[in-house]
Amino acid sequence: MSEPLLQVEALSCGYGEAVVLTDVSFTLEAGRSLALLGRNGTGKTTLLDTLVGVTRRHAGSILLAGRPIHALPVHQRAAAGIGWVPQERNIFKSLTVEENLSAVARPGPWDVKRVYELFPRLEERKRNLGTALSGGEQQMLAFGRALVLNPKLLLLDEPLEGLAPIIVTELLRAIRRVARDEGLPSIVVEQHPHMVLGVTDDAIVLDRGSIAYRATSEALRADPTPLDAWLGVAQH
Repeated sequence: MSEPLLQVEALSCGYGEAVVLTDVSFTLEAGRSLALLGRNGTGKTTLLDTLVGVTRRHAGSILLAGRPIHALPVHQRAAAGIGWVPQERNIFKSLTVEENLSAVARPGPWDVKRVYELFPRLEERKRNLGTALSGGEQQMLAFGRALVLNPKLLLLDEPLEGLAPIIVTELLRAIRRVARDEGLPSIVVEQHPHMVLGVTDDAIVLDRGSIAYRATSEALRADPTPLDAWLGVAQH
């Protein structure tokens, strides 16, 4: 049996001396996608930030494709194959859409043309500066920038937050295609489980800085009772 793409073992981390996550262990198999769920403040973003390398690791290890990356700086983790779409999006607002994509592109199956095919409205706006894009279009561009890096692992931190329903639908379709249909290993943080469980394979619920529950996304969609218990709200 081949080793998992991502192995997180006994990870404790946070910001400075403050420990946010304690003894977190999980694996992500090649071709699988993971929904990361939990109330606000339970450590979802901290976990992604730690995979990227922008927090302080107090204990534990992170292996990507069998390679330890927990001691690497951010740029070396990106080079090792981590693609990140943070909440802040971090696009170059003084560059055009096309320049944003071509400036970071690396060889691989995802190129600028394929991003345009995934998000046609980006092609329509390819000569627009980042400052001229709506919030939803900036999110699509941030997603596209991560894809043209051709990462081994894609991290999406609340990609649907605050967006219009029509944009949410487009982004969910794109996540499903990339993560489920094409099998790019992905971790998606989302406040609304009913949205993300339909486009991911597995789910983890964080509570008080630890993993409280894990199941397949399909099982949680069929019986959302555990979500009621851990998130405190009914999911429809």
